[in-house]
Amino acid sequence: MRGIILAGGSGTRLYPLTTVTSKQLLPVYDKPMIYYPLSVLMMAGIRDILIISTPHDLPNFERLLGDGSQYGVNFSYKVQPSPDGLAQAFILGEEFIDGEPCALVLGDNIFYGNGLGRTLRKAVAVEHGATVFGYYVDDPERYGVVEFDENKKAISIVEKPEHPASNYAVTGLYFYDERVTEFAKQVKPSARGELEITDLNKLYLEDGSLNVQTLGRGYAWLDTGTMDSLYEASEFVRTVQRAQGLPIAVAEEIAFENGWISREQLMDAAVMYGKSPYGKHLKDVADDKIVVSSHDND
Repeated sequence: MRGIILAGGSGTRLYPLTTVTSKQLLPVYDKPMIYYPLSVLMMAGIRDILIISTPHDLPNFERLLGDGSQYGVNFSYKVQPSPDGLAQAFILGEEFIDGEPCALVLGDNIFYGNGLGRTLRKAVAVEHGATVFGYYVDDPERYGVVEFDENKKAISIVEKPEHPASNYAVTGLYFYDERVTEFAKQVKPSARGELEITDLNKLYLEDGSLNVQTLGRGYAWLDTGTMDSLYEASEFVRTVQRAQGLPIAVAEEIAFENGWISREQLMDAAVMYGKSPYGKHLKDVADDKIVVSSHDND
């Protein structure tokens, strides 16, 4: 399976913070925002990853992440000339996807929870159709909202409804089979001129192959698109890390757990990060001071 991180958009709601840099490069507590969606794809076992961003911001992502070898993955990069909708990612990435199944995660979304790794790998294992995740929110009118029947099966998805049929919003993480580019090409621009991801999901729903999995208690989903949510996300990460004494979304650690990089490569990364807490953590992992057995809680 291939993976895409969509890190486009103007980020105007975060001005002046984003006047010179992408919001996905802003810090969320102790690491750049993009590390969190990157860790999600890595936890799912995805190694071929396309990063899509604006012409202005894409070189900054390339400088930060390089070719991906330090994480045991392969990065490709693609420009999104204008923010024409999330579903456009599969058209821009058609050559990269190359007829394979593909996951998309939004660059400003953070996921955390016990058993998250198992949940992600289960979604990867689905051979036919699409898997999206529903999360209970207090303000569903801001999102794509799922309506369920009495058997908890999804029967509709509506984008930003005035009268939501439920409180379950579709999160910014999507898994699709090899038909995704073909389906994305069928999506027509919405009233605001964008190729909506909700319309792509509707095609799978009409096809009878959309699986909506709800993320219940023990999971957290944070969308960091506003000043308050960005601050709250940093506070969340800080609280979790201080409570458990270990950082989350550490890409090199996940790569080591997956067997994608060696202990020597992990130590090289620790040296590169120097005396920072991030570097010290990597050194502790490399020195076996931290037991590495599962990254389900990352």
